Amino acid sequence: MDALSDDDDYTCREPQISSLVTTRGDAAGGAAVQRVGAAVACAVERFVAVGETIADDNPDVRHSMVLACKEARSAGRAIERVCSGTDGAGMVSAARALLAAVTRVLLLADMVVVRQLLLAKDKVARSLDRLESVSNFAEFVRAFTEFGGSMVELARLTAERRADLRDERRRAQVAAARNVLERSTLMLLTSSKTCLRHPGSASARENRDTVFCQMRRAMDLIHYVVRDGLPGHEEQSQEAAQWEAGTALGALRGLTTQVRAARARGGADGSRRRALAATLRALVERTHDFTDSAYTSHEHRQRILALAERIAYELERLVSVAVSLEEQSVSGTLAALESACAGATTAAGELERALVAAARDQARDLASLAEQARKIATDLAHIGNLRRKIASSCGERESERLHNIASQLHEQLDHIIEVCKLLRHIALSETLQVSAKFAEINLRIYGPQVVTAARTLAAHPGSAAARENLDVFVDMWAWLLADAARLAKELLDLTDERPDKQQYSSLPRPGKHGTTSKPLKAVRLDSDEQAKIAKSGLEMKMMSSEMDAETEKWQGADENNDIVKRAKNMSSMAFAMYQFTKGEGRLNTTQDLFTQAEYFAEEANRLYKIVRQFSYQVPAGTAKKELLEHLDRVPTYVQQLQFTVKEPTVGRAATFSKVDNVIQETKHLMNVISKVVTTCFDCANKYKLDFTGLSAGGAGASRTARDDEAGGGGGTDAKPGGSSSDTAM
Repeated sequence: MDALSDDDDYTCREPQISSLVTTRGDAAGGAAVQRVGAAVACAVERFVAVGETIADDNPDVRHSMVLACKEARSAGRAIERVCSGTDGAGMVSAARALLAAVTRVLLLADMVVVRQLLLAKDKVARSLDRLESVSNFAEFVRAFTEFGGSMVELARLTAERRADLRDERRRAQVAAARNVLERSTLMLLTSSKTCLRHPGSASARENRDTVFCQMRRAMDLIHYVVRDGLPGHEEQSQEAAQWEAGTALGALRGLTTQVRAARARGGADGSRRRALAATLRALVERTHDFTDSAYTSHEHRQRILALAERIAYELERLVSVAVSLEEQSVSGTLAALESACAGATTAAGELERALVAAARDQARDLASLAEQARKIATDLAHIGNLRRKIASSCGERESERLHNIASQLHEQLDHIIEVCKLLRHIALSETLQVSAKFAEINLRIYGPQVVTAARTLAAHPGSAAARENLDVFVDMWAWLLADAARLAKELLDLTDERPDKQQYSSLPRPGKHGTTSKPLKAVRLDSDEQAKIAKSGLEMKMMSSEMDAETEKWQGADENNDIVKRAKNMSSMAFAMYQFTKGEGRLNTTQDLFTQAEYFAEEANRLYKIVRQFSYQVPAGTAKKELLEHLDRVPTYVQQLQFTVKEPTVGRAATFSKVDNVIQETKHLMNVISKVVTTCFDCANKYKLDFTGLSAGGAGASRTARDDEAGGGGGTDAKPGGSSSDTAM
């Protein structure tokens, strides 16, 4: 189905089709219309050729596709014919016919893609069934090889489908399901091997069956997302329904919207009152996750309960006033309605802050909880290291130790799952909501399996298969804990309450730009622009965190390690640019951002020169080849960032575009630098190489992040790179 991308040429003609129906019939306009008509006809012909190829390859849609392609070709030719005249009505009719035919072709092509994906999913399902029924190792190897090939095809098709999906929640669900399948594949291998080696072990069978079950759930979710919205497939499977659960903040904001609508309409009729009551019930039900949690503090619990009761009271007042308005015109009723709506809106805002505060209070502990749980799992992994003791007392002590560690792990697991549940309720985007739900479900299912794998090894301490299986389950546990901690950090950042938080909606704060002395007026971003900037900034922050984690491992080894210094300096700059996307930090204007990006490019260039010197020490081989492949990409990204920074802009739209492009280019450069640094240190560790004596040269090579901060502001100190016409956004 790669050929489907060939219809881009037709897509780019759609604005021309629209312009045809409004173009006047003067001489110049007529010539232009004729050219556009010919171009549209040519694009339609290429588009139809792709559709006919799809028809040839897919007999089940061949007839419908051929008819749709025939209609599109006829409509394209009709447009070309009427382009020579001024029949506006004929042009409108031909354009509508073409758009309708093209839509039918695209829908049929989409059905083909969906069918291919579902067939690939069914093939994986059959491979799983065969794997589950094998009785000897040779048969298992053959079945697993077949399963691997099926999984590769499914992974390719789901990646393509995810890229095509427009709905954020559906994209996140496909990504979550793909993660489960990818991460579970290795556990499927080791748990199945252990089960074959120890067919009488109930714990080994439980490990294997759990992995099979979770992989099938992931495929059910993919199936649901792929079929969602197709004619005749509106049903929702029970397994997929767990991903659709609403959040407390969602119900709260829905309630606020309904209250504001009632205020605007001067009341609420019977259907709207029922809708208010249903939303209130959903809100109260979802706040139970906060108030019923054993880890919610008494103060937070009491405040949430009190505010929920207050909202119910205010809504009861609102409904009473609305009924009075329906029955008769009572003096002062409108004022009472205004008071009830204002009271409900105020209480809703306070409850939202209380829910966020309660979740944040627990989320702050998640990193330490995850670290403790990781250590407990590591202790658990050592249970089967010793051979079974001959003395029964030793065996009893080992069993008691296993029980104690398992109890600690379950306690930590319960707490972490509770935190993930609350984080989902305060997530501001559907992607984060799905990520939190994914973390909660998989921790709940796979967490206890670490203990189960340890029991198998304790029962068979000499088993290499059981040891490998436990190691893989512990790795999965560590991955899930890291995901939960990262999710908490992201949500803490996004819900961070600061006095100037509202400045984010006018990124950046007003200030001076370049040599312009007049303070510029802030321009408000719309929600799509805010989301785009925030997403890019968050991705860059994650890269910055990864870079910090990598350099921390090496900094202590050599205080004169210039590569580490440069990498940390760039990480600091990237973090400052991330703070800019939130309207925080020391970068106050767009010019500050552009200047910081210039410094970032310069530092990347210095790091490139240092690593280039270091590469001469690395012996020829795969490691050196990988290092040079990453390193050779740096100058290109540096140049792209420098060009982007120096591009002049005029006006709000151009400035927003430049800010977005600068952040994107910085992110790309940060990504390749991270790979360079990681590969560089891998080479140093592998070949015991020395970093001393390396230098980028020049007096400017020793600039630190603090020096950049001093020179990173706007005004006359700013380096050239943005136009004085850059506007505050």
